[in-house]
Amino acid sequence: MDTTTETTVGDTPETSAGITAGAFVRDDRIARQHHSLADGRELIYFDDPNTTLAPDRAPDLRELAPRPGTASMRQDALTGEWVSIAAARQNRVFLPPAHLDPLAPATADNPSEIPSNYDVAVFENKSPSFGPLLTDADAPADLDDLSTIGLGRTRTSVGRCEVVAFSPEHEGSFASLSTVRARTVIEAWAERTHALSQLPGIQQIFPFENRGEAIGVTLHHPHGQIYSYPYVTPRTQRVIESIERYGPTLFADILESERAGDRVILSGEHWTAFVPFAARWPIEVHMLPHRHVADFAETSLAERDELAVLYRQLLRGIDEIYDTPTPYIAAWHQAPVATHRDDIRLMLQVTSPRRAADKLKFLAGSEAAMGAWIGDVAPEQAAATIRDAVASAIGKDTE
Repeated sequence: MDTTTETTVGDTPETSAGITAGAFVRDDRIARQHHSLADGRELIYFDDPNTTLAPDRAPDLRELAPRPGTASMRQDALTGEWVSIAAARQNRVFLPPAHLDPLAPATADNPSEIPSNYDVAVFENKSPSFGPLLTDADAPADLDDLSTIGLGRTRTSVGRCEVVAFSPEHEGSFASLSTVRARTVIEAWAERTHALSQLPGIQQIFPFENRGEAIGVTLHHPHGQIYSYPYVTPRTQRVIESIERYGPTLFADILESERAGDRVILSGEHWTAFVPFAARWPIEVHMLPHRHVADFAETSLAERDELAVLYRQLLRGIDEIYDTPTPYIAAWHQAPVATHRDDIRLMLQVTSPRRAADKLKFLAGSEAAMGAWIGDVAPEQAAATIRDAVASAIGKDTE
């Protein structure tokens, strides 16, 4: 296996907030093809190790309108949180028919976002919540600037939002991928985390997949997204507060405690998936690496290889619980780019509001307004159900 260890991207070894990114180990079994879309957005093809695709890719010959201006964000003075006002997102595609799928390979009748056939493709979102500007006169100066509380405070929503198309197929999810394709997607997450961490103004990077109309998905095409924020997100700030109270071994101690308990779903040499002690959602699973890595860019090739197997098994098991696919949000929490790299560990959090075959959990007043959660299912019971479903899904897997 040929590998390359990098600390820069291309010819631009920029860093965020003066922080040099750690070494990134690239899997050279997976080829990359870098292109630009007609309006200047970046497009990267990631080819499976066993790809049948030719390396040449068609150019984007569409005539596209200029990209929308970068949104602005406003501070909620009561909480200190920042809210991006991205009106251009109102124009995004909503549940198009298969022949107009914007993530399918382009044809004469469907001039989509991806000009050629592909295995995995990553490109800048046409209607981003953050970016495309990475800096300007009204961008956040630094984290201290963002933490200051005041009335009527605004900043430019600098950053970057990318789409990760998992497959050229019109329907599916990460669970429907082969292990080889799953591994290619994970490589894309690792490489894009590495690259995005080096852009100016980026404070945190968030790969995720939304699946199912009950979650609010607007495309059935198997895909995820990567958000690059100009601030440290509110959830991560709460984690930082907990680490400051508990100590820097919080993630390691949680993993040790969960691995010794009865809520483990899957475990391998490098990763363990479990239902957390204080699960909020009817279906909620966390997965942690056994060693400390701050984000995908710090994972080893062996860790990515095993994750392609275990993560796919986990999601297939969640789909096995009921007769129809389960809606979910699969969120990959990563440490901020410039702070708490030694304290916050890469972690998957899969959540679903599905509490029965025909019932969803909707946030009640206590949860939506006050953030005071009431669980509907005991975590131990949920773990047993998910564990049995994963075992059944593994038994049926004929890949």
